[in-house]
Amino acid sequence: MQPKPRRVQTRKILDTLARMYPDAHCELIFRNPFELLIATILSAQSTDRQVNKVTKELFRKYPTPEAFLTLSEEDLAAEIRGLGLFRNKSKNILKTCRILVEQYGGEVPKDRKALEALPGVGRKTANVVLSNAFGVPALAVDTHVQRVANRLAMADSDNPLETERQLMKRVPREEWSITHHRLIWHGRRLCSARSPKCEVCDLLPYCWYGKNRLKGNALTKTADSR
Repeated sequence: MQPKPRRVQTRKILDTLARMYPDAHCELIFRNPFELLIATILSAQSTDRQVNKVTKELFRKYPTPEAFLTLSEEDLAAEIRGLGLFRNKSKNILKTCRILVEQYGGEVPKDRKALEALPGVGRKTANVVLSNAFGVPALAVDTHVQRVANRLAMADSDNPLETERQLMKRVPREEWSITHHRLIWHGRRLCSARSPKCEVCDLLPYCWYGKNRLKGNALTKTADSR
């Protein structure tokens, strides 16, 4: 069972994350809000590394919503075939591009509701775009943020929206965006879903999950040695 988070402990966690990941940033490569929007849609069930490989050439050939609309769904699917759910993503991206052209003059809207109304765009994607493209404080919850936040007792929910709400209450608003990146970096580099490196993690003093895991490993080794 998770312990209830304390404000002092949350501050220590945030400060430790800052020391561990001083250069944390969005690892999707983009030059403008439109490229970030498309890259984030493409990132569902795909790694940022995979997306960056695909978008390097994709954005060179099709840099605007208007350029994307010269493609058929089949054409675009072929361009992004290396990514998961590529057929569905192709359909949504072209629908989104058409809306951007017809309703927003080819520009990405800065409004959350407008973003979430775009095909293929949910709250997480909207948060990523608002935060990284427009500098609006936001705390997107992906699988890494969900896992790490709950392991550190910064949240206690298996629902991403509720996890986001809890984090927004516990993390100062001006730190939402950078905390999002630091939690992702931690999840990718140390706090993996399987075999997390708890024994070398600077956050171990504040991590109920890591302490219990290492304690369990120690008990198992003791029992095996008898």
